Amino acid sequence: MNIDLHVHSNYSDGSMSPTELVQAAARIGLAAIAITDHDTVDGVDEAVAAGEGLGVEVVPGLELSVTCDGTSVHLLGYFCSPRAPRLEEVLSRLQEGRRTRNTAILARLNELGVDITAAELATVSGHGQSGRPHIATLLVRKGAVSSMDEAFCNYLGRGAKAYQPRYVLDAAEAIAVVKEAGGLAVLAHPQQLEKAGKDVAAMVRRLHCLGLDGVEAYYPTHSRAFRKKLLALARRDELLVSGGSDYHGTIRPGTSLAHGATAVPGHLLEAMKARLGMA
Repeated sequence: MNIDLHVHSNYSDGSMSPTELVQAAARIGLAAIAITDHDTVDGVDEAVAAGEGLGVEVVPGLELSVTCDGTSVHLLGYFCSPRAPRLEEVLSRLQEGRRTRNTAILARLNELGVDITAAELATVSGHGQSGRPHIATLLVRKGAVSSMDEAFCNYLGRGAKAYQPRYVLDAAEAIAVVKEAGGLAVLAHPQQLEKAGKDVAAMVRRLHCLGLDGVEAYYPTHSRAFRKKLLALARRDELLVSGGSDYHGTIRPGTSLAHGATAVPGHLLEAMKARLGMA
């Protein structure tokens, strides 16, 4: 059976509710999915409840943006206890950092003659936390840009006219928080590091020294050759292997949950459970 361990709901920057994601997974026969929203675990309980009714296992997860020796990387946390005190404190800090950045971005957009209010942003993001994809959606709706890609290129991406940095964790702290909450820390979409000119093998070794548990080898944009490289790195450092679609719904048109040509084998999840003593 296939799985998808990298999925975003509308509690962060996805367009579908946790229940809708579980329903979509059930329709294509996935055995399990992980809800990995950015800086929040608020959608996990809803997904778990939906999964129990539909026969889809839901792995509690989240995605954290961190820095490691000055390099920006993303970490996936799996099987964290959502109520772990230190995790709750850290997520509160991160969400406040997001709110601060959103305020700065909207102020800059207003200076540039693009009128977007905090109330409009809250309407787009709904009950979840607001982020740049929601602001991009408003830029498209208001005709300031013609597409999400253009919104990031012209206004929201690093170095663009309205870009603002935000508070992120150091990798060492992030990995420690995940593990303290009973979870596994996995490096997300490592090819982004390669595209940025970084030495992926060196970064994996560095993160492993900080306690990294695994790497995301199965990912839609990873070539077979790059996946093979990651699998070799995982064997070298006795790391777990993960995989997922990084599905965001209509926020990223043309994407889908992991299946078919981008299938992720279910035995990867069983290996994770074994590492945690859950098997």
